[in-house]
Amino acid sequence: MRPLLRPPRLAPGARVAVVAPSGPVPEERLQAGLDVLRGWDLDPVVAPHVLGRHREFAYLAGTDAQRAADLQNAWCDPAVAAVLCARGGYGAQRMVDLLDWEAMRAAGPKVFAGFSDITVLHQAFATRLGLATLYGPAAAGVDFLKNARAQEHLRATLFAPESVRTVTAVPPGGTALVPGRARGVTLGGCLSLLASDLGTPHALAGARGGLLLIEDVGESPYRVDRYLTQLLRTGWLDGVAGIVLGSWSACGPYAELRAVLAERLGGLGVPVVEEFGFGHGEGALTMPLGLPAELDAGTGTLTFDAPALS
Repeated sequence: MRPLLRPPRLAPGARVAVVAPSGPVPEERLQAGLDVLRGWDLDPVVAPHVLGRHREFAYLAGTDAQRAADLQNAWCDPAVAAVLCARGGYGAQRMVDLLDWEAMRAAGPKVFAGFSDITVLHQAFATRLGLATLYGPAAAGVDFLKNARAQEHLRATLFAPESVRTVTAVPPGGTALVPGRARGVTLGGCLSLLASDLGTPHALAGARGGLLLIEDVGESPYRVDRYLTQLLRTGWLDGVAGIVLGSWSACGPYAELRAVLAERLGGLGVPVVEEFGFGHGEGALTMPLGLPAELDAGTGTLTFDAPALS
């Protein structure tokens, strides 16, 4: 895998757009998230359909066309320095094919951040724009709003990325499921979305030469087994350099899940670190995607060659 282009870091007073490419956001959570951003001396603007609801499908924040237009208009606004997703949910797959990638490429690099269902867009930004992105907390996410660690790590990544060039697993996690060190370009996101995105026009072709970051929520061990087996059978994991496992909230007893992870991933013969502390868990770390880094599974550290943002 080749490294992707780093967008510029944020400066105090920067305008950031909050969008909802997938699910809708309760107004009180949106307002709380905006207060956090304003507390960082940012100027947040809200896309028109963040509080919207699809007429038939309440799990979508407006129609596919509306959500695509919100994201594209925010990205193409020269006054906007970053686009932050309000939440995940479901729906990015429905709108990603409606985006005008030529127009978005012409708008130049800027920060894009989100997690969970937003994995689909992280992959598209990598393949269509060649742009590094941030797999991190949602601006109106429940955990983000109540957790100082999640807020501080995202803030540091946005404003002073050199201060978090080494990302250290949240204690007591970060233990080596398979020991060793590895180098590669980071990629990944939510496991179930990576599996469901296979074969689509905007998905990465595979993890060869990369450090794969994966996590999920609400998936039983047999479902995690199924997703990993699908990635293995398609050859998508062939040549992966190392694997970083995040949180597995509500994915069943961890001992049972851990056995699945060890059995499915151990045969790859690469370092694997578990419970690193990103994703749907409490105090989630912000993880840059598309950048070269070194994984040390023994110390639970991921050290990037350069800061996540230029």
